[in-house]
Amino acid sequence: MTKLQSDYAPHNADDLVEGWNAVSTYVENCVLIAFDGCHKIYLAMDETEARLLKDEYEYEFTVANDGETNLMSTLDDWYESSCDLKFIQAVWHNEVDPNAGFVSLISQEANWEEYEEENEDSE
Repeated sequence: MTKLQSDYAPHNADDLVEGWNAVSTYVENCVLIAFDGCHKIYLAMDETEARLLKDEYEYEFTVANDGETNLMSTLDDWYESSCDLKFIQAVWHNEVDPNAGFVSLISQEANWEEYEEENEDSE
């Protein structure tokens, strides 16, 4: 059964550590990940959004959650290669209000330097 938006705990999308922790939680249940090649990265959380990202929006880079591909590594690579406007969002299809289907996992305002400093300390 597909998890709903309300099944996930809230987090601070402006904090990279919390954001990446949220991404690792959401990615377990996503259907597909998609990247526009510039800065938009999405986790499709249902089949309808997966189809839309792949077929309707024709995102060049899509990877299905096949249980074999390391989606976190792919997401990290995409994030690293993105322009400064980068963000990661999870999206569920919402027929009544399409905007209500989006959840910001890592916002455009996330502080990358803070994340790097914390990871340097743990190495």
